[in-house]
Amino acid sequence: MKKNYLCVFTLYTVLGISAQEVVWQKDIKSSTQDFLSQVTTTIDQQYLITGSSIQSDKLQQTSKQNNGYDFHLVKLNQQGEEVWEKYFSGQNHDYLSATVTTQDGGFLISGTTFSGKGLDKKDESKGGSDIWLIRLGEFGDELWQKTLGSSSDEEARSVIQTTDLGFFVAGNVQNAAKSYGSKDVLITRLDKDGKELSQLVLGGPGLDEVEKMIPTPDGGALLGIYSRSGAGGSKKTENYGEGDFWVIKLDKNSKVEWEKNFGGKGDDHIRTLALTSDGLMIGGESRSERSGNKTAGIKEGTDLWLISLNEKGDEQWQKSYNFGNRDVLMGMSAIHSADDKSSKGILLGGYTQAEGRIQTDDETFWLLYIDQLGNESWRKYITGESRKKEERLSDLKLNRDGSIILAGTSATELGKENWKIVKLGDKQIDQLIEKYDIKIYPNPVSDYAYIEIGSSFKEADILLYDMSGRQLQSVKTKNKVTKINTQALVQGAYVVTIKTDTGKTANAKLIKK
Repeated sequence: MKKNYLCVFTLYTVLGISAQEVVWQKDIKSSTQDFLSQVTTTIDQQYLITGSSIQSDKLQQTSKQNNGYDFHLVKLNQQGEEVWEKYFSGQNHDYLSATVTTQDGGFLISGTTFSGKGLDKKDESKGGSDIWLIRLGEFGDELWQKTLGSSSDEEARSVIQTTDLGFFVAGNVQNAAKSYGSKDVLITRLDKDGKELSQLVLGGPGLDEVEKMIPTPDGGALLGIYSRSGAGGSKKTENYGEGDFWVIKLDKNSKVEWEKNFGGKGDDHIRTLALTSDGLMIGGESRSERSGNKTAGIKEGTDLWLISLNEKGDEQWQKSYNFGNRDVLMGMSAIHSADDKSSKGILLGGYTQAEGRIQTDDETFWLLYIDQLGNESWRKYITGESRKKEERLSDLKLNRDGSIILAGTSATELGKENWKIVKLGDKQIDQLIEKYDIKIYPNPVSDYAYIEIGSSFKEADILLYDMSGRQLQSVKTKNKVTKINTQALVQGAYVVTIKTDTGKTANAKLIKK
């Protein structure tokens, strides 16, 4: 079913000099239309690829009988090799939407379920479609699960962990008895064990759909909502056009702190958002000319529209970007300085969908890098030996060492979407990342610490000493980030030393609490 392709891509650069290296590529083959929703970077810099698949070939060999879509998870190590693969199945269709890495190294996955109790699902249906949450350990073992729903139709969209180790789950609800419009936003707050603490419904008199949610340092959340509603219900702001960007800041108790609306006279669809050093960036697609509070025009079809906001949601600047035809923004990562006090720019990723005439690079993964003021530095298309007719980026993550993970689908023909994951090294991004020798986190530590080596190497030794110089542990590694067991250490200070095969030596203090 799977095959690893170690290949060299042909990389086309529109601006600047191509300076990329494909570190590895992983193709996960499918004979059905598989949906890839997200790539999640784990604490130890491994990767969880999540989505929905029909696993009919496997189920014919087991006692499970389900021909619908199931939650599908594949964990890859830092070299792109499979660590484990998991499916979670109900008796009907189940679509995995979002995943978050938890601070203990596990995961919480959230999806939309049409299944009642049976197979892997332990709760009965609440009626219509529901939100299905599964809390997993580091190795994919189930810790708990919960079904959120009512007699209405709920769908999952995003999930985050908050500073108190609890969770915010974002989704949409329609056909509800107590609703504001045709579709509203549903926010559920849970504690770390899945106990429901509160629910909040947000919406105006029309249709409102949450697209993205990210955590904030104060324990709250930022919501990016596609809104086709004017003021009314819980919505205080008017729309400017057919569809607008609606941004809401929630505090740690899921109370609304502020809300903002951005749009022109046409249809503007928010897709993603990211924190910057002095606020946040929101981005999506726009079909609006200059109108409403949109001051950036469009060039062709659907353009990318980015807006920089301060911490209170006030606009700092806005820009539009065009690749031709219908440009779809799927991921965004901010590049910060080492002290996190300034932003060096934003990395964007997506694909361009053909509308009418087909251009050379339509249906191809692209990257766009802009500086902190929104000025375009470079853009790049990524093609290669495994390039298929349709390739659509689903998500991207920027790693701390400057490498980039791209995850999407690659279709040989309609209805046969393979998962395609590429780890890309980029020298232009690498030059923006401030270097370090060694990092330890969390620090102080309780049971496990993660040792991150900043320099390049093929093999390294990690040595742990007490303050008298006695060696307590020695670990060989080929990974940038290595997990070490500190459970047996007594409270106090220790020294971690790394020695690489390139001759690099570095030390850092570890505190056991």
